[in-house]
Amino acid sequence: MSDVLTKTPSAEPAEPDRENVPRIGRSMARMRLMTGRRLIGRLAIQSAAPGLELSHLDVLDAVRRAQPAGEVTVGMIAEMLRIDPSRASRVVADMVGRNVLRREASQADARRIVVVMTEVGQDLLAEIVAQKLAIISEIVSDWPQEDVERFAALFERFIGGYEAVFLSRDKDTPG
Repeated sequence: MSDVLTKTPSAEPAEPDRENVPRIGRSMARMRLMTGRRLIGRLAIQSAAPGLELSHLDVLDAVRRAQPAGEVTVGMIAEMLRIDPSRASRVVADMVGRNVLRREASQADARRIVVVMTEVGQDLLAEIVAQKLAIISEIVSDWPQEDVERFAALFERFIGGYEAVFLSRDKDTPG
C-alpha cells in the first residue's frame, strides 16, 4: 500500500487506451463544431466593430501572427489563410477603408507595400481576446482552482503535441 502512495508518475508516455483516446477524439469533434460557429469572433464584431465580417478577423489575426517575423504583405496574408491573393487584397482594402489596417512602403524595399495594424485594429484584437477570456472564465467559474491549473497545463501540452504532429505531417502549412 505504501508503495502505491510513494510512486511518482512515470516519464514514459502512456499507451493509448480504448476508452479515453476515443473520448478525447469525440470531445475534439464537439469543440471543432462549436469553434466552427465562430462565437468569439461574432461577439467581438457585435460589440467592437459592427459591420466587419469574420474574414476581416482572420486577416487581422494573420497580420498579428506574421508581424513578429517582419513586414507583412498581402501575399503573405493570402498564403497564411490559404486564400487567393486577389481575395486577400480585397479584404485588406476594405479593412484599410475602415481604418483597421493601413498600407505603408516597406522599410526594406520602398517598392514593396506592407500591411500594418492601426490602433483601431489593435483595439479590435484586444476586444477579441477579452471576449475569449470572458467565455473561458465563465466555463471554468465553478471549477476548483487546482482543476483550472491542471487543465491549463494539460491542454497546453496537448495542443503543443497536436501542432507538432500536424506540422510534421503537413509540410505545406504556413506558420
